[in-house]
Amino acid sequence: MSILITGGAGYIGSHTVRHLQSLGKEIIVLDNLQTGHRKSVDVEKFYQFDIRDTEKLDQVFKENDIEGVIHFAANSLVGESMTDPYKYYSNNVYGMLCLLKRMYENKVEKIVFSSSAATYGEPKNIPILETDPTKPTNPYGETKLAMEKMMHWFDIAYGMKYVSLRYFNAAGAHPDGDIGEDHGPETHLIPLILQVPLGKREYISIYGDDYPTKDGTCLRDYIHVLDLADAHNLALEYLLDNNDSEIFNLGSGNGFSVKEVIEAARIVTAHEIKAKVTDRRPGDPAVLIASSEKIKSRLGWNPKRENIKTMIEDAWRWHKNNKNGFDDKN
Repeated sequence: MSILITGGAGYIGSHTVRHLQSLGKEIIVLDNLQTGHRKSVDVEKFYQFDIRDTEKLDQVFKENDIEGVIHFAANSLVGESMTDPYKYYSNNVYGMLCLLKRMYENKVEKIVFSSSAATYGEPKNIPILETDPTKPTNPYGETKLAMEKMMHWFDIAYGMKYVSLRYFNAAGAHPDGDIGEDHGPETHLIPLILQVPLGKREYISIYGDDYPTKDGTCLRDYIHVLDLADAHNLALEYLLDNNDSEIFNLGSGNGFSVKEVIEAARIVTAHEIKAKVTDRRPGDPAVLIASSEKIKSRLGWNPKRENIKTMIEDAWRWHKNNKNGFDDKN
């Protein structure tokens, strides 16, 4: 029996592939390589096409004995979703519809879904609970929420069980240093900070230092990518044990400010890392921190890499040795 991982050559997908392989699971990867990297995964079966190609998707299910799916394949840039919502509804929502249809037709009834804290929109409470209102403020969050609702109704109608993992800021890299974060363009804070000591940018921008926080900069919840991978495995095992569908937050429960992350990076890299304060970005909440008590109590998830310096150390190891990402690899 195999696990199909869509978007498995992406940042979080590739780390989840590696983690599940270490546990002895047989993995099949499907990725159109729009943002993923073939060099990030070492699997026997790799399919390169878009999940909206339903004929090829059907062939994957018919060629393999698949017992569950972990679904990462989606566009995920908030800013881009504001200017190109068609792309997000087509790839994310329609792509999910194509996947669920082929799963149903081939009697594959378990799916772990890579969702997002963007489903909540502007938080009403800190830390954010799974029961808090979901009012996305951008098309990306709207599409993730629509995908969750789609799974809910497929469960009601067809008995397809799902776990949706709403996670916050993924960070870090595999401690081995051979896979890590490689986006183009890069939008995540930690790799952007590390571009300064790598000589790729002169300074890091701080978007506003007048927020109602301890040092005036935004607080965010960071989670190590391997802790994320572990949560996906626990969610998969939960479904394979024939449990009901569920939604879980994934975060460390700790908030680190932009200035704290920059300072930690200065210590890790032994580089001064210049920073400049600029205007706030519209729509940036002051604080985004998750409550992960539910997944800890229900699935026994226990993050092992919660220290921000550990996340940056692992990320720095990857970026320092692969300045051009996977293009540096043979």
